[in-house]
Order: sequence, then structure tokens, then C-alpha cells
Amino acid sequence: MSIFKPADILIPQNIDYTKWSVVACDQYTSEPEYWEQAAQIVGDCPSTLKIIFPEAYLEDGNADERIEKINAEMRKYLDSGLFREIKDSLIYVERTQSNGRTRRGVIGMLDLEEYNFTKGSQSKVRATEGTIVERIPPRQRVRRNAPLELPHIIMLIDDRKKTVIEPLEAKKSDFEKLYDFDLMLGGGHLTGYLISGAAKSDIISAVDALENKDEFEKKYGVKGKGVLAFAAGDGNHSLATAKTCWEEIKKTLSPAEIKTHPARYALVEVENIHDDALEFEPIQRVVFDCDPEKLLSALVSHYNASYEDNGGQKIRYTYGGKSGAVYVKNAPSNLPVGTLQLFLDKYIAENGCRIDYIHGDDVVERLTRESCTIGFMVDRMEKNELFETVIKDGALPRKTFSMGEAADKRYYFECRRI
Repeated sequence: MSIFKPADILIPQNIDYTKWSVVACDQYTSEPEYWEQAAQIVGDCPSTLKIIFPEAYLEDGNADERIEKINAEMRKYLDSGLFREIKDSLIYVERTQSNGRTRRGVIGMLDLEEYNFTKGSQSKVRATEGTIVERIPPRQRVRRNAPLELPHIIMLIDDRKKTVIEPLEAKKSDFEKLYDFDLMLGGGHLTGYLISGAAKSDIISAVDALENKDEFEKKYGVKGKGVLAFAAGDGNHSLATAKTCWEEIKKTLSPAEIKTHPARYALVEVENIHDDALEFEPIQRVVFDCDPEKLLSALVSHYNASYEDNGGQKIRYTYGGKSGAVYVKNAPSNLPVGTLQLFLDKYIAENGCRIDYIHGDDVVERLTRESCTIGFMVDRMEKNELFETVIKDGALPRKTFSMGEAADKRYYFECRRI
């Protein structure tokens, strides 16, 4: 049974797609002005903005009311005939990023029975980063009674021979074009094609081939490891939420119902890690409500770090217009971001500070001009290291990398009944 398969996908009709499609809910969490601008653009028009919960508002005290409105809006969209439902479908998407480069993907559904986000998992579908369990319940509350799901989940495949997605570019003129429009607020451009004919079965066959155990062991030089076919690139916590909700629902179902229930699956976009336009960007840290000099001094003391380059891991910092770097030798993690996170977890727990995870050094520098705030920045990891590291060492430290800058994150468009 295939892990990835066609889905009954809902596409909105006869509306302004630029207003419909908004960026992933976990972006711009410290910039509510972004979401206010999006709301001004959308106005009274149908929009995914009205059926997601931007995490910038998670702590505004109105969560229950917001979730109730989200579910009501979903039902209104379904009842009003807003959607065209395309049965048993896969969609080929091309996303032109803000830098002008185009990355490619395929949208279908992923079997949550093959996914396990716990540490040390050997499942065919895995998290790439540590899952913050505390982030699941708020998302669960949104999904639990929702009639629809709409994904910002991007799953990665390590398709070095480019057999799954790349052949579709030459065939797209044979497919029905479903949408073609500019995304709001500098998000680039999105085009989608309905995959038809033999191309659809070819994709499933090519994905299934990535699960061959002999080829897997040869590729990574491992023995006795579970085959890793899909790794979460973006939307790790949304996928974990879908899994958690499914485990709740599954307890109420018969064996026959478990096989076919729609909540067993999650709608995702699959991308090849070897897509030339796909770039990993670091996710930086900003700590609020702290004494920056005291925190920095504690970091240096904790690791016996140096302000001079001693060949160790480099961690840059900035606060109050000042900037510099510390260097950590004999670090506890293979990645600077892991070394930094281990310290920050301990310090924040002991001192009651608040942390946010930020895309873009410029945003870090702007936020840290405020008092009682310090930012830390690390260099990006190489994307070709991802699968091998997850297979051999397990999930990376949380918030290790981002696939592109915030504006290039996945925008919501397609939906599915759950």
C-alpha cells in the first residue's frame, strides 16, 4: 500500500486567488503587523486567512472565539459551493519564489499510519527536527472539529535521480491548468496543474521505488536502519497535529473504517531535496525579557567559549546596536544551532525569558534594537546532510533550518475534507 497517493482535493472557484491564498500560520509570529496588512488586503473576500489561526495571535486571549469562527467559516465555504472537488487527484505545482527561482512539487495525501514523530523513530515518514509537544494542543483544538484541512506541510524526498517530480515539467502542457496567480505581500507566484494519464501512476511507482530497502542501504551506507522515504521539511508540527488527531479518532473506528477514514491521511506537498531552487536558511533566535549582557556572559561561561576565533562553532549575537560572535570548542552538538539551543532551553527555564524563532538576520537586528532583547544567529546547514543525519543520528534540534525565507514559505491554497 503506497504511503503517498492521490486525494480528493478541493479547489476554490470564481474568486480572487491572491486574496484567497495566505502564507503559513507559523510565519511572522513576532510581526502582527504583517497579518494586519494581510487582513486589509483580504477585506470581506473569501480567504484562507479566515480558516487558519496565525500563531502571532495564539496568546491574545481570544483563542476559543477565533477557533469557533474558523470552523464556522469552513462550513460556510463548503455549504456555499465555493469549491470544486477533484476526485483521486494529484497536482503539480510550480512556485516562483521572491528571488525569481522556481521550485516544484506534487500535492497528494500521506498515510499517517506510516508516520511517527517520536525520538528514535524508524518509520518511513519522520520528523527532521525535534517536535515540541507543547505546540500540538493549540493546533489540535483547531483541527479536532474542523471539516477541512489545508496544508502548509512540505515533505522532502531524497530523489537523486530526479524520477518523481522533475519529469512533470515537460508534460505540464498536457495537463489542465488549475490556477496561475501572484501571491500577496511579496510571496512570488503560484501555478498548479492537474496531473493526468500515465503521469499519475508513474509518480506513485517512482515514490514506491524510493522505499526499496536494498537501494536505501546502499545509498546511505547503513544496515539495520528503517527505510526513511519522507522527511518533514516544513509544517512539522502541523503534521504531528494531524497524527495526534488521527490517533484519537482511530480509537473509535472499526478495522474496516480505519482503512478508509479521511483523517488517516494528511494533504501535503512533496518536494525533492535536490531541486535547485530549494535552499535551506537558518532559523535564528531572539530572546525577549532578559538582560542581554547577563545572558551572553552565561553562554560564554557555560561552554567556556571565546570571543576570539578558536576554530570552534561560531554563534553570532546582536543587542542594542552591538554585535559580535562567540566560539565554542568541544561542542555538545554537531551543529551550532544545537549547541545554542541546549543552552537557551536551560537558561530560559531558569530565568523566565521568552524566545521566538525568526527568519532573516535583518529582522533579528531590528527586533534587538529594543531593550531587554538579544538575538543569536548561526550559519545554515547544507541540505544534502539532512537525510543522512536523520537516518544516522535521529531528528535534528528543533528549529534547525528553514526552507527559504518567510515570504517563500508555502501559501495555503488547496483543501481536503477530513
